[in-house]
This record gives sequence, C-alpha cells and structure tokens, in this order.
Amino acid sequence: MKQRRFHLSNTQMILLSFLGAILAGGILLALPFSAADGRAIPFTDALFTAATSVCVTGLVTVPVISFSPFGQAVILILIQMGGLGIVTFMSIFTLALNRKMGLSDRLLLQDAFNLNGIQGVVTFIRRAVIGTLIAEAAGALIVMTAFIPRYGIRGIWLAVFHAVSAFCNAGLDILGTDSLMGWALSPVVCGMTELLIILGGVGFVVWWDLGRIIRERKRFRDLTLHSKIALCATLVLLLCGALGFLVLEYENPATLGNLPFWDKIRMAFFQSVTTRTAGFAAVDQGSLTGGSALLGCLLMFIGGSPVGTAGGIKTVTFVVLTAFAFNTAIGNREVSLFSRRVPRQTLYKAIAVAFVSLATVITSSLLLCLFTRQNALDLLYEAVSATATVGLSRNVTGNLNEAGKWVIMATMYLGRVGPLSLAVAFGARRENRNLIRDPEEEISVG
Repeated sequence: MKQRRFHLSNTQMILLSFLGAILAGGILLALPFSAADGRAIPFTDALFTAATSVCVTGLVTVPVISFSPFGQAVILILIQMGGLGIVTFMSIFTLALNRKMGLSDRLLLQDAFNLNGIQGVVTFIRRAVIGTLIAEAAGALIVMTAFIPRYGIRGIWLAVFHAVSAFCNAGLDILGTDSLMGWALSPVVCGMTELLIILGGVGFVVWWDLGRIIRERKRFRDLTLHSKIALCATLVLLLCGALGFLVLEYENPATLGNLPFWDKIRMAFFQSVTTRTAGFAAVDQGSLTGGSALLGCLLMFIGGSPVGTAGGIKTVTFVVLTAFAFNTAIGNREVSLFSRRVPRQTLYKAIAVAFVSLATVITSSLLLCLFTRQNALDLLYEAVSATATVGLSRNVTGNLNEAGKWVIMATMYLGRVGPLSLAVAFGARRENRNLIRDPEEEISVG
C-alpha cells in the first residue's frame, strides 16, 4: 500500500515560519545577556516581546529598554522580519546565493504577500526590500538630527531602531517607558514618524503604481482600482480620525486641553495616524475620553492597506464592505467603485476577513474580561489593538497576569498571519471535497 506523503500547504508554511521566528526570538531574549541588568527576563515576557516584534504590534509587558544592546538588536531583526515577512527573508537569502526560485517558492511568496499572481513576484520582492531599506535609512538620518543633540552618539542607534519600527508599523521604541510623549511637539520626530507609518501602511503595490503614473506623466484616473481605493480611504480616514480626536479631546486637560490650537491639531493628526496600526503614543492612551477610545478601536480595526506592513482588516476591505452594504440597501446586486465592478469572490473574501477578525476581537475581549478583571473598555481597546497589530494600550499590557499575556500573544499572532489564513491553512485538505451541491431554499434575514 502506498504511503501518503505529508505535505504542508503554502499557508501552513507561512504560519509555521512566524511561529518558528517567535519561538527562536523568545529563546534568545530569555538569555541573561539579552537583559540590560544581566538577569534573565522571564520566558513568558521574553516570548511576549518576540511575538509583539514579529507580529509588529508593539504591546509590551516589559519595556524594550530592559533589554541589552544585543537584545535590542534581536528585537530589531524580528521587527524587520515581521514587517517584510519571514518568507521574504528566506527568499532574500535564496536570491543572494544566486539560486533560481522555483514555482513552489514563487507561489509561497504570492501567498505571503496576498498577490493576485506569480508573474513578476521576484522583481516585486527585490523592489519591496530595496524600497523598505531606502525609506528606513532616510527616516533614520532625519530623526538623527533630533536624537544626536540630546543623546549623543547613542542617538544613531535610537534613530535606526525608531525608523525601522515606524516603517514596519511596529510601535516599539527604546526611548523610555512613555513612547513618544517626550517628543510630542517635535516636528522632526513626529513628522517623520507619521510619514514612515503612512509609507509602510499604504502598501508596496500603491508605491509602484504611483511611480508608474509619475514616470508616464499620467493622471489619478490611470491608477489601478486597488490604488485608488487605498489612497482615498487612507486620506479620508486620516482626516476624519484627526477631526474626531480633535473634537472629542479638545477640552480634555489630560490630552489636548492645555495645548495651543495648532498643537492640538498636530497631536490629533498624530493620534489618527498612529491608530492605523503603528502604536506610537504621543498622548497617554489611558487618559483618552470614552468616545476617543471607541473611535480609536474603529480606526485600529480598519488598519492600513493590503500588501504593506500594516495590520487590521485593511482599508480596501472596509471600502468594499461599505459599498456592498450601500448597494444592498438600494437594491443593487453588483458593487462598483470608480466605474469598476468588484469581483464577487473579492466581496466574499472581504466579508470573511471582517467576520473572522471581529470574532477574534470578541473572543479575546471576553477571555481578557474573564482572566484580568479590568475595565471592559480598556480590555476591548487592548483586544482590538492586538488583533489589528497596532500596539496602543490603555495601560493594560503591563498589568496582565500570565493567562492574559497568553491571550494577547495568541491574538497578536492571529492578527498578523490573518484569522482567515489560519482557517484556510488547516482546512486546506478538505477543500473541493464536497462536489455535490445542496438544494437551495430561501430564508429571512435582517
């Protein structure tokens, strides 16, 4: 009898690669020389730090400054790996050795970046890596102009770490325990952080598309439908988010209330940008009003754009679902955006992604309520932040017990690799088995 050969699907390989990186990073960060004081950090906290780095989330149970330069370097590598994807790193080594990439490797990269095909995937990877390094290097050089005068030569390392973390939408920093609150009014630091977050979050596909129309001297209408949706949604969400935070926090003395008018606008805009899965805090998140916390949950849940470093259900998913709801309400059977019809398969995927992400948020929130006994709104904020790989917290993460830490670790992992991918990965062997369709019958909904 022929023995069945065990085979991992591409999605399963991606999931396991992230798990392997988290475990390896946790082991390294638990070593005594990874800690700043030479005393080994508890393994759960080390593993949590590795998970938040690979998942580019930013929630921490111990400050990153608790790690030695070696530990911080490990964290930085994990952030870069998580931002670009573990599979991308493996592909870089393959290309560096002048080895050709086979069909299976190209299919793996296609799944890792959620691309529509394998044509030009190697070129896409090269350009994504080069573009990432250029953006991070430029950001680091600019931030150095602010960090070196205050921190001296150490400012170089701080700037490099910050630029990589910002572009990868990780939200981790080694400036202290207050994130960017000490630099809240610095136009150089906050301005460059905002730019790096937006560049990383808008997605590589949009980069190349914008470059194409600039080179060919074309107009906005010549962009692909994906780029049009991503750019318009990003702009609208950033501006509406900033306006919402400005109105809700305008008289709150713990956040914007005591600032001059223009500084209030700047801080409101930064808060809108950072909730797009970046995780840097210029104001204390625990001091936000309830309305701002709910607005933050919405913006975090939506997140950035596809094929980038951001998390969340993605801007394109949100726009497609919004258009679908509107068209259903007025009786239209098709969804069209910018005079282009959205494929029904894309609509089904958007619905599944949103539903599974929402289920992850609800499950995580309920488990946190069960294990931690803290304010429900704060725990919801934490759960959305972990699911959307944002990293903002209303002072919850540092007070988590062991069970709470494991809940957040699992939530960050699901948020990074995608709840839908997890379902597809372990259900891959069952696909296409049911070739017989059941009879159809009408039901009442709504």
